[in-house]
Amino acid sequence: MTELRQVLRQICEHALRSVDPEAAVHRFLARRGDTLCLADRTHHLPAFRRIVAVGFGKAGVPMAKAVEEILGDSLENGLIIVKYGHGGPLRKTRVIEAGHPEPDEAGEAGAAALLGLVGSLSTEDLLMVLISGGGSALVPAPAPGVSLTDKKQTTSLLLKCGATIHEVNCVRKHLSRIKGGRLLNHVNGATVLALMLSDVVGDDMSTIASGATVPDPTTFADALGILARYGVDSEVPGSVQSYLKRGAAGDRDAPETLKPGDAVALRVQNVIVGSNFLGLQAAAEKSRELGFTPLILSSSVEGNTADVAKVHVAVAREVLATGNPVRRPCCLISGGETTVKVTGSGEGGRSQEFALCCARETARWTDQRILFASLGSDGTDGPTDAAGALADPCSVARGAALNLDVDDYLARHDSYNFFKPLNDLIITGPTRTNVMDFRFVLIG
Repeated sequence: MTELRQVLRQICEHALRSVDPEAAVHRFLARRGDTLCLADRTHHLPAFRRIVAVGFGKAGVPMAKAVEEILGDSLENGLIIVKYGHGGPLRKTRVIEAGHPEPDEAGEAGAAALLGLVGSLSTEDLLMVLISGGGSALVPAPAPGVSLTDKKQTTSLLLKCGATIHEVNCVRKHLSRIKGGRLLNHVNGATVLALMLSDVVGDDMSTIASGATVPDPTTFADALGILARYGVDSEVPGSVQSYLKRGAAGDRDAPETLKPGDAVALRVQNVIVGSNFLGLQAAAEKSRELGFTPLILSSSVEGNTADVAKVHVAVAREVLATGNPVRRPCCLISGGETTVKVTGSGEGGRSQEFALCCARETARWTDQRILFASLGSDGTDGPTDAAGALADPCSVARGAALNLDVDDYLARHDSYNFFKPLNDLIITGPTRTNVMDFRFVLIG
């Protein structure tokens, strides 16, 4: 089992290196003399009076570092907002640390500073926008009449009830002056180049950090429907309900988010520079190099964490019984973002919960050359210092020897405190990237 753990550690490390934000920016953005190349387009730098960079998300510092290296003295200045503990020194870019997953006053002040900077631009200027996971919470700019406290309460309710990231972002867009393409309303016609590190299933640009530079297909009516679907419509603050209802009714003082075809969207180029699938591909390459046949199941896994765990266990059972869909030794690989509806007061996150569910499902297995793991690529799983956890068919018995009852810990969603005494937490520290979760089933 020790050998499997060492192999898995190498696979995880290789996957994380492959989605390094600085390298991702350099793959897509390059300067050749006075020409700036982004993906398939070129931009003549002397045509711009000023070049400014702004950003928000956990990967802000390495992304900004790459932009500073590429643009050199052509970059006038910048401002990025990152999660606490994800800061770092930059030459021309101011770094503000703020709260995540719930927004805070530091983020609100940072958002105001960001809007002030982009508001000084004109049609003669170029704005670089660096967007990564966590950006939605890090730039709270509540709609008129909605306080930050109101928005925090709404976000917290949605996260606890198990809403998907798409649903949470739909509501957040319609309570913001930045999200849902609305950042473009503040740049005064400047040319905008947006580089995104995707942390959403399917790499939908309008969902990454709530799509600050992307037209939004969702509506106020959709946002109201999400609150009703999860039964929290009567629990959100009255100001939130009022603003969303005014928007749905067509009130001019509660305008819709930017929509496809809007003229202000014509001056923006949005490019995804990194994604979950790139990490899965790298993990597959490393697995093969270490002698384990890889099989990527999907990079778009969503749904209830416990159900997703059962599916992975079922595939592993099939491998052990019939050699399908791949023969051992092998490594089953998946990515995406699952949800946990929190009903207890325990500590943990979706990756740790995935591992604990796998541990319970395999507790009676006699073949022990199998290891389950899940980790958040940002190094944080829920409100804990762990990125995820490891589990095997012996985990439940090892826990029982320490008076840890797996059913009790699952019922209270306390996976962190189950795995901590077992030394089976995955601790990476902040990785300064974020492309959702990586899951592995390593079979020897």
